[in-house]
Amino acid sequence: MSTERETFNAPDAPAAVGPYSHAASANGFVFASGQLGLSPDGSGLVPGGVEAQAVQALENLQAVARAAGCELADAVKVTVFLTDMGDFASVNTIYANYFTGDEPPARAAVEVSDLPLGGLIEFEAVFAQR
Repeated sequence: MSTERETFNAPDAPAAVGPYSHAASANGFVFASGQLGLSPDGSGLVPGGVEAQAVQALENLQAVARAAGCELADAVKVTVFLTDMGDFASVNTIYANYFTGDEPPARAAVEVSDLPLGGLIEFEAVFAQR
């Protein structure tokens, strides 16, 4: 297990909206920065509300995981940030399409007052490094 820190930026995910890497690894784990429902082409948040943003944010998270040599199935812990907890059920259905199998990661869902760029949802994750 490497104790060295390494950073990753995913070419298939939208550029970071601040001074941070898409992910960083240390001690056998990859820590992915939060992913919004931003289009990778730089055109902003995808249209279609929280469901469309959830799908895009999970696609972005998947791209970040892959850039770091992981898959979503390697997730140990996922945090979901929602601007409206009333969206929990619909987001949960979408989430279940990405984190399949008998052993899903640990997870927390938190309602927040605001997200960057007016996003409605954000996902961050910790992955076991391969």
